[in-house]
Amino acid sequence: QVQLAESGGRLVQAGGSLRLSCAASGRTFSSYAMGWFRQAPGKEREFVAAMSRSGSSTSYADSVKGRFTISRDNAKNTVALQMNSLKPEDTAVYYCAAALSLGSYYRYYEKVEPYDYWGQGTQVTVSS
Repeated sequence: QVQLAESGGRLVQAGGSLRLSCAASGRTFSSYAMGWFRQAPGKEREFVAAMSRSGSSTSYADSVKGRFTISRDNAKNTVALQMNSLKPEDTAVYYCAAALSLGSYYRYYEKVEPYDYWGQGTQVTVSS
């Protein structure tokens, strides 16, 4: 069982930066690939970024590539999303998620289905 808690969301002006954090409970955090997703009002939840359990492999949505960076600290059971050059279209509730990945140190997941655990979300609002 893993519990996830996001923090760091707030109102920011376009062009600004934010760092989201996700704290995970449990002693097996390093067994999970981690991901960030977001959901805007009236839209489906969409993939933002993902990282393998080892931290050596990452993937980003085209819309955030070059602006967002995912990172993790397995010693502290945390995963972060550094967001730079924010745009109004980045406005959404951001969720971190964990997918058990015992078979591979290098695999990441870009779809919702493989993820076993989700946080409650944190609101990011980017004003123009």
